[in-house]
Amino acid sequence: MDLLQALMNAQGGGAVRQLSNQFGLGQDQTMAALQQLLPAIAGGLQRNVSQEGGLEGLLGALMNGNHQRYVDEPEALDPEEMRQDGNGILGHLFGSKDVSRQVASHAAERTGIGSDILKQMLPVVAAMAMGALSKQAGGNAMAASAPQGGGGILDMIAPMLDRNRDGSAADDVLGFVSKMFLK
Repeated sequence: MDLLQALMNAQGGGAVRQLSNQFGLGQDQTMAALQQLLPAIAGGLQRNVSQEGGLEGLLGALMNGNHQRYVDEPEALDPEEMRQDGNGILGHLFGSKDVSRQVASHAAERTGIGSDILKQMLPVVAAMAMGALSKQAGGNAMAASAPQGGGGILDMIAPMLDRNRDGSAADDVLGFVSKMFLK
């Protein structure tokens, strides 16, 4: 299952409905926004995991960040807390607010949704994306990094982990795991 599907399925679609309500958008508009914002977030994750220590950092954030609550119970969350956490995630992934603004602007051009709404939505979507990844990780970093083939976290981020672009992330993940044990 990919990241978009994971968010669409969270709470039987309740997470997307909550996102729609929070930003005053129809569900079709929210889906269009997600389809434009998630690839940028995935690209940031890909850049992050391809750097030295990036995969370890991502797995650490997934195991310790309590992000799963963003997809399990978004209606119970303080929007400001979620936005702050999402801004922290975006800062880590994109490195600057300028990149976030560019992502929102690009998504606005493609969706017709105002860039001001998408700028507010982007940190919430980033927090929810980390929540979906965290939920797939299920609290076990080693299991999360091992190939699962059944919709686990690796299936969601495998394209980001295939560093040598050979169509398989398994060799890259095994290389990471062996580095962990050889240190």
